[in-house]
Formats: sequence, structure tokens, C-alpha cells
Amino acid sequence: PDFVVPLAQALAREELDRGVAICRSGVGAGVAANKVAGVRASLIHDTFSARQGVEDDDMNVICLGSLVTGPELAWELGKTFLAARFSGAARYRRRLAKVAELENKETGS
Repeated sequence: PDFVVPLAQALAREELDRGVAICRSGVGAGVAANKVAGVRASLIHDTFSARQGVEDDDMNVICLGSLVTGPELAWELGKTFLAARFSGAARYRRRLAKVAELENKETGS
């Protein structure tokens, strides 16, 4: 949380477009990042999910585990994540609106 929450808060303030969060398993980084409204973080182990997470769900934080993801794979995942773009398809926008509604209920916004 000491490093991931400031990253997530910078994303929420739109100071950053994307972030990479790394911890031993990647799980704790994802849990912490997703506590900040507007952040969509996922633990990623493959290039398909790195791309699809952005294209369909507008994922803005990729979480990696330093003990389970080797440096070559981490490099590929990061490149794939950063190159991907949100498709903006109507069904995905509706899905994101539902998530934002849940966040607003939780935060009272």
C-alpha cells in the first residue's frame, strides 16, 4: 500500500494514464490499487489478458508478481499493456458505468 496507493491516487487525479504495480505475488498490489475509485487494476500473467484488460475493461493498472513472473515475461506484459487501447465499444462503456456507480455508492460521491 505504501507505494501502490500513491500510484493509484495519481491515476485517480489523472496525473497518470497507466501504472504498473509490483509486489511479491501481485495480489496485494491489486487489492490496494482497487481501493481507489477510478482505478481498474488486475493481476496479469499472460499477454492476452494484458491487452484484453485494457481493450474491454479500460484497465489502468497492471499488477505483476515478482516471485511468479520472470523478467522477460514482465517486459512483454508491460509492453502489451502500454500498447493496448480501450475499444470504447458501447457494451464496455455500459459495464464501466456500472462499476463507477458501485464506486460512487461506496464512496458517497
